[in-house]
Amino acid sequence: MVTFQSTEDLSTSAEMTYTNMRLYYQYYGVDWQADTIKQKIASLVNFDILSDERVIGAIRLETIDDCCYLRDLQVIDSYQNKGIGGLALNEVKRLAIGSGANILRLKVFKMSPAYHLYKRLNFLTEQEDDKFYHMACHL
Repeated sequence: MVTFQSTEDLSTSAEMTYTNMRLYYQYYGVDWQADTIKQKIASLVNFDILSDERVIGAIRLETIDDCCYLRDLQVIDSYQNKGIGGLALNEVKRLAIGSGANILRLKVFKMSPAYHLYKRLNFLTEQEDDKFYHMACHL
């Protein structure tokens, strides 16, 4: 059973993100380490994704006015492609609506397979640059 809770350990969460994202950082020349990630996520609203009480991922949100930004969605490798990303996005949408947002925005590395998940779940590409698709979903 997949559940969500406020993140209890930002250091461990940042390390998980670094492990998941390391290849993207290397490919795009992003010089981030787990400590850098921890500093960046400290000001966000952070949630753990749990399966049978084990932390298997993270959600990071920021709400500005009527827009909620999904700053990060991570699922550890051994739990990917099992529907957890879709469940997490449903939770993100619920949280965004609860915060008063009417649009959910994110950016995703162009080479990330998560792009296809977002597209399947009604996110539209608003713009793109050399590294990212900038996507949005009306709530």
